[in-house]
Amino acid sequence: MAKTANRQPQQLQLSLEGIAILTGLSPEARERLQKRCTWRRCRPGDPIVSYLDASDDVFFIVEGEVRVTIYSVAGRAVSFRSLGPGEVFGEYPAIDGGPRSASVEAARSSLIASIPAAAFQELLQTEPKVAQALLPQLVTKIRALTTRVYEFSTLAVNNRIQAELLRLASLGTRQGKAAQIVPAPTHVEIASRVSTHREAVTRELNRLSRIGIIERKRGALLVKDVDRLAEMVHEATGE
Repeated sequence: MAKTANRQPQQLQLSLEGIAILTGLSPEARERLQKRCTWRRCRPGDPIVSYLDASDDVFFIVEGEVRVTIYSVAGRAVSFRSLGPGEVFGEYPAIDGGPRSASVEAARSSLIASIPAAAFQELLQTEPKVAQALLPQLVTKIRALTTRVYEFSTLAVNNRIQAELLRLASLGTRQGKAAQIVPAPTHVEIASRVSTHREAVTRELNRLSRIGIIERKRGALLVKDVDRLAEMVHEATGE
């Protein structure tokens, strides 16, 4: 397992209160769990877990953002998703005993709490509300991966880029027909998400800008007409 600084962060409230799957815990149970956690502050780019390693800790994102990626032998990054505050990762090996399904690294300065697989399994057994909260999250991940497999198998590159922008817009701040994606993803990041190269992303984003769908604005990417972008994706997918 990749090493990052694991000293107890100073002058920070080490709380799991914002973790979505733990909202059903009593304050006393949450405090007990917090005391069992290892806490670490990760800098942007710090590795947290590595693809196929045998570690089995489960991680809670208290602050910041992490990126889930697999690197090819040639070093090409294939990004699956980004995760933010309140989310959990690393639960697959704790559930099935298998190796890591992807690498995870910090995308921004992040505060991460972790517990061993045995402690996570005990939590699921003794706190049914946590297990009930985890199940919908696992289903959501499966649905998202199914959609991406479908897109990779059937859509042209420009349509995959459009679909990724629509996903990002759905997570952004909505203002009428527009949505703001902050921070703006780089062309390389989008390319790694849709299995293409940076030049193809640049061409499509320039085209979408010319026809008034998107606009770069002060470090953000503004999708000026989310409904129109959705129609373009619908035409390509039939969904």
